[in-house]
Amino acid sequence: MALSSHIEELKKKHHTLSEQVEQALRAPGTPDAEIAELKKQKLRLKDEIERLTATS
Repeated sequence: MALSSHIEELKKKHHTLSEQVEQALRAPGTPDAEIAELKKQKLRLKDEIERLTATS
């Protein structure tokens, strides 16, 4: 897989997680731990995207 397409896949996943976080924040019964885990995943993806972008 080319680096640019890998980065694009990571960006799509990041966007999907953003939407999931927004939905979780709007849902009154969503546990804080679940929201925190989604945010951690999102941050890891962002860091990976930045790392790969810096090396290309």
